[in-house]
Amino acid sequence: MSNFNTTIIEEFRANEGKVGGGFNGASLLLLHTKGAKSGLPRVNPLAYVTEGDQFAIIASKGGAPTNPDWYYNLLAHPEASIEVGTEQFDVVASVAEEPERTQLYAKMVARMPGFAEYEQKTTRTIPVVVLTPKA
Repeated sequence: MSNFNTTIIEEFRANEGKVGGGFNGASLLLLHTKGAKSGLPRVNPLAYVTEGDQFAIIASKGGAPTNPDWYYNLLAHPEASIEVGTEQFDVVASVAEEPERTQLYAKMVARMPGFAEYEQKTTRTIPVVVLTPKA
């Protein structure tokens, strides 16, 4: 895990889900996945939007030409968990199909306009992953 992510994760946990810097005021969660190939536990801080009781995360990787590793982890192992604020719970991941993908992406852009730039930087369709809490 990068030092950048480690710092954000530590700040998130020390401040009940709140972080500063470039993420000040952003809605962040910590996504816990199992490595697609290794099976090892992974944790990634990610921005999210909600739709009802579901959480939507964007596999933007800053507009890179490839999807982030956590996306492939969820494809291989869709059962995961998330930390939101001080709570942690189990979720099941699914990739949003159109038109839901576009609607959720637009919702993220409205909250964090930088996501519009990510779409312009890449030719791939950036996936949106919906995390549904397990009953």
